[in-house]
Amino acid sequence: MADLDRRTLLRTAGRVGAAAGLTALAGRGAWLAAEPALSRLTPALDRELRIGYLPITDASALLVAHERGFLAAAGLPSARPILFRSWDALAQALAVGEVDAVHLLMPFALQLRLGKQVPLKVVSWGHTNGSTLTVGTGVQHTADLAGSRVAVPSWWSVHSVLTQRILREAGLRPVHGTPPAPGQVELVVMAPADMVPALASGAIAGFTVADPFSAVAEAKQVGHVHRFLGDVWHDHACCAITVREDLIATRPRAVQALTDAVVAAQAWLEANRAGAGALLTGGGYLPQPEPAVSRVFTRTPEPYAGINRHPDWSPERLGFSAFPQAGYTEALVELLRETSIDGDTSFLATDAASIHADLVEDRFVTASLAAAGLPTSARQELIA
Repeated sequence: MADLDRRTLLRTAGRVGAAAGLTALAGRGAWLAAEPALSRLTPALDRELRIGYLPITDASALLVAHERGFLAAAGLPSARPILFRSWDALAQALAVGEVDAVHLLMPFALQLRLGKQVPLKVVSWGHTNGSTLTVGTGVQHTADLAGSRVAVPSWWSVHSVLTQRILREAGLRPVHGTPPAPGQVELVVMAPADMVPALASGAIAGFTVADPFSAVAEAKQVGHVHRFLGDVWHDHACCAITVREDLIATRPRAVQALTDAVVAAQAWLEANRAGAGALLTGGGYLPQPEPAVSRVFTRTPEPYAGINRHPDWSPERLGFSAFPQAGYTEALVELLRETSIDGDTSFLATDAASIHADLVEDRFVTASLAAAGLPTSARQELIA
């Protein structure tokens, strides 16, 4: 019965999904509402799953998996997700076993696994795109950032990697730990929740982070989107669903249920973009204003026609794709080797393909996607 019910869950998700990655179908807002058979699954864990998250839209799939009951339907009841304010606090909670599953910056997961020997594994992606370089109202060109400070959420983030790439393209040199000289930009690490107030006060000239903070800055009229990171790296994932390795070793059915639920949640989000913001704010998961959160899910290309260099990439669109591409991890390693990081980077000398194999366990999400009728084929990484 458990296998049959899992197939029912995922085929429902698959009907909402499309080959390109969970394209919405009109009129399916109440799909997977309450199929009685799903509630008869035997539990995959002898307690509730503990989820940790930062209040950003990158966490949407995990949050919706809990809120909409997809985890429980897959046989894995979950406690209410725990909100953390910083990436360091979230990572520490996972490392010591306070939580079982989180969404974690992909480079941070890589550094923890290989550089710090923290026993964790990436089991799926939770999203694609969804991050921006947001600047103050007086900044019109990247060159205007010369001599200023720009905040990133972690040295070990796609945000730091791609911000430095954007700055170098404009002839600026990113530095850290020292006031910027002419032609330089000082990068500072800052908790995401502090970025909009810092931009408003003039403490920083810009920030690069996941949404909804760009939408909040726009709503408060203290900043505007200068570049979507999806316009620099097509459909990249800044965060990934990450679990403690002992969960895989001792409770593989729980990990399978987790990826099943994430795939179903992604399908729900794609089919219910107009209501996703209200669900996440109304449920108390995200503290930002509902209009700003909703804007992230419903952005259209027209307002950003002047800044998007690759409009065919739909860089303004928060996407949902679960399969952790090996080519992405390998490209990320190559980019990290070119990035200025305040910390030990010696472990990056390891072969990039080996790093992916060590960091990522994709057999569970592969099974989830297969059951949903969704592809796991390799793709070409497009980096501007």
